[in-house]
Amino acid sequence: MPRRTPRTTLDRQRTSRRLPGFLKTASVCVLVAGLLSPFSRSAVAAPDTTAASDHCGGRCSDILPPGQNGNATLAQILLNQAFGTQPAHAEDQLGPYAGLATGYRGLTDATVNTFFNDASFGVPADQVASTEKPAGRSDVTIVRDKKTGVPHITGTTRYGTEFGAGYAAAQDRLWLMDVFRHVGRGRLTSFAGGAPANQGLEQQFYRNAPYTEADLQAQIDNAVAHNGARGQQALADVKAYLDGINAYIDASDSGRYFPGEYVLTGHKDSITNAGTIEHFRITDLVALASVIGSLFGSGGGGEVNNALSLLAAQARYGVEEGTKVWESFRERNDPEAVLTVHNGERFPYGTKPADPQGEALPDTGSVTTEPLVYDRTGSAATATAESTSAAAAQTVLGSARRGMSNALVVSGKHTAGGHPIAVFGPQTGYFAPQLLMLQEIQGPGISARGASFAGLSMYVELGRGQDYAWSATTSGQDIIDTYAVELCQDDHHYLYRGTCTAMEKVEQKNAWKPTTADGTAAGSYTMRVWRTKYGPVEYRATVGGKKVAYTTLRSSYLHEADSIIGFQMLNDPDFVKGPEDFQRAAQHINYTFNWFYADSQHTAYYNSGDNPVRASGVDAEFPVWARPAYEWRNWDPAGNTADYTPPSAHPHSVDQDYYISWNNKQAEEYTTAPWGNGSVHRGNLLDDRVKKLVAAGGVTRARLVQAMADAGLADLRAEDVLPRLLQVIDSAPVTDSTAAAAVSKLRAWVTAGARRAETSAGAKKYADADAIRILDAWWPLLVEAEFRPGLGTDLYTAITRNLPVDEAPSAGHGPTGSHAGSSFQYGWWSYVDKDVRAVLGESVRGPLARTYCGDGSLAACRDILIGTLKEAAGKTAAQVYPGDEQCAAGDQWCADSIVHRTLGGIKHGKIGWQNRPTYQQVVEFTSHR
Repeated sequence: MPRRTPRTTLDRQRTSRRLPGFLKTASVCVLVAGLLSPFSRSAVAAPDTTAASDHCGGRCSDILPPGQNGNATLAQILLNQAFGTQPAHAEDQLGPYAGLATGYRGLTDATVNTFFNDASFGVPADQVASTEKPAGRSDVTIVRDKKTGVPHITGTTRYGTEFGAGYAAAQDRLWLMDVFRHVGRGRLTSFAGGAPANQGLEQQFYRNAPYTEADLQAQIDNAVAHNGARGQQALADVKAYLDGINAYIDASDSGRYFPGEYVLTGHKDSITNAGTIEHFRITDLVALASVIGSLFGSGGGGEVNNALSLLAAQARYGVEEGTKVWESFRERNDPEAVLTVHNGERFPYGTKPADPQGEALPDTGSVTTEPLVYDRTGSAATATAESTSAAAAQTVLGSARRGMSNALVVSGKHTAGGHPIAVFGPQTGYFAPQLLMLQEIQGPGISARGASFAGLSMYVELGRGQDYAWSATTSGQDIIDTYAVELCQDDHHYLYRGTCTAMEKVEQKNAWKPTTADGTAAGSYTMRVWRTKYGPVEYRATVGGKKVAYTTLRSSYLHEADSIIGFQMLNDPDFVKGPEDFQRAAQHINYTFNWFYADSQHTAYYNSGDNPVRASGVDAEFPVWARPAYEWRNWDPAGNTADYTPPSAHPHSVDQDYYISWNNKQAEEYTTAPWGNGSVHRGNLLDDRVKKLVAAGGVTRARLVQAMADAGLADLRAEDVLPRLLQVIDSAPVTDSTAAAAVSKLRAWVTAGARRAETSAGAKKYADADAIRILDAWWPLLVEAEFRPGLGTDLYTAITRNLPVDEAPSAGHGPTGSHAGSSFQYGWWSYVDKDVRAVLGESVRGPLARTYCGDGSLAACRDILIGTLKEAAGKTAAQVYPGDEQCAAGDQWCADSIVHRTLGGIKHGKIGWQNRPTYQQVVEFTSHR
């Protein structure tokens, strides 16, 4: 049955605001009666829908918090905000997900599904909650299970199958899909109101993908035209999917059970039902894809910031020595970096050229960011939005851009059952509702279960097929370059291949009405992006006195729809029959991902993305002149196409003993864009644990889950860097009582495993609370005291812009913001490790160009560590964890806690910190076709 709640007393109240701080008891009773009715009906009788073509043998599991149901009526939203009550299946996966942090130690294969869902195909007859023929169609059935409410879509025709996928997606995520099609067009504030967070979201993406409607349609046409029969099938699938979405919009509108956010934002009237929910168009899906691609699959960029830090290094040390110093901090190809492909195979890409050509480094002090926002109107409340919106966007979704997913895959040679085992999944952040949704799709040419991004779920994007499973992590290799286009005539004309050419102005006007929902008054503003053949303008500067605009060109620009073919292949059981087929499918995905595969016999890995072939001598780390000699090879600006490196040049592997990935370096000589791939990286936490399991042999699903969960509670600094720091301190007796006490606590924590773990389930208190507090306070103090004197303030500051010093769970200043879960990917752990090892006289491969701690003196370095440790130990919990809108000052557990950030009207409670994927699979196939 459709998700439906009959209209009640409060449904009929005209409202454009959030629930006030009180609600009459009589009204609550009426609401509760209305809310219960659709879920208390008897399920429609259905046969056992368990699929026969399931080779997992009951050993496939998955989890996706907070829950499958991401739609809520107005009444449900008001009840949630007043009393915390949850719609059915809105939060039922959150408890098991959170519980793994305290329950993993006693895990067995038999208890895996205490913390995960059974991800077998089909639904046993006694577990069927509802059976529905969407829009009365006879060629598709949607069955939902009792435990999670996940839709199991079975079609007898391809059209019906995809129609059902669209209908189920709208049932579960209609409001979120609507939000993101507006984000992708830069129109969120006009749609959802002028809150700073809304402005920040649209501004975050619009500069990267300032598409016109013609651009969106052209991407669809190109993807279809260049992919033959598969392209035509993809177009047909998308159209059927859209028909399903729109059929649900019509049904929910006439039945008045559409998401309540449409009333709260003024799009629907709760009394008259006036207003419309716009039907989805095919271009909406490209707009959605541009947001997801920008968040998770667009590695590279940052060349201007790289140039600024290089110039700062050269100003400090001179050109030759400064360049060496910069390169040592950049760690392009660090020999101590943990690798995904660790069998010695090399995949050169993005390596430093011997004689760089075409560099266009800015003149010192000349760089300015190109304005995005113009013509702002509104009250004082909105006047400050421009300055706050960037921070809001960073807090809400910016963390996802950095990459947070992980994978652990072990070959059958090392498992107890002789079959490969995988524990893997993407970390897409914590939102309410979740960006991803679960589904099973069975129909002609499609057989899969797993997760897909809402609005793009015509195929399963990460999940399992009949006898194989696949997943991805963000890889981050560089597919984005910065070009310096020389200006001519004025600031909006540039030289393109010798001709003075006008920039194209692309604008999006946003206006919003007064609302009491967020305290924002009426207002408007315009986002304006200047586009060139070399991409959108991001900065202005001078180079050698010449005025230039720095533009950003990525290979996936104007190609957001291309990856649909790869996902179509991954869902096709007639295409994927082994690891090589999986790799061929992944080759069709133009976004930057690491893809992992497991069946009953084999494992595999492939790094996807359209890696442009750069002109000889071009250093991808820095801006280059926008001239033919430095363009991508065979680059055609009309469609932004070029030569790309062949599949053989992408890191790939079949049946390696094991694979791990936590957004670390892929392979030797494969230079990835993010800074921080050095001797200490978050990936080491997985590699160390899986390597031990493989060496011991007999790996089971439970043991691999335990390795993931244990790494997910580890403090990287404490596990991999703190022992060296203590070694320096131990080089002489510690006579200061404050320092001695702190050292004792830190040492005990390291001995206990260096985890940020609760004393017991639900305790909301860490077992080593004092030691954790001390290290949280100490790390930024010691890094600054260790490096700033040698680097100087300007260079130290410049490098911190490339790589933040710290990303502890409670850090509100790191890339993830606060309460975002993912931690310890980006920080100065490798720099401290290499520097301190050099001070200790140990061998360091790929050392820093200089020794910084105490200028290389062990005694002086020890003094720095002791002095900063004493200062850190003296800081109170309230000083270390100052509190925010979520937590009181001094509440350490709360400061680390994960918050599901609201993208709709339903809120969820906090859960304890754990550093793991959002959606996660545990798979071990027992047979093969």
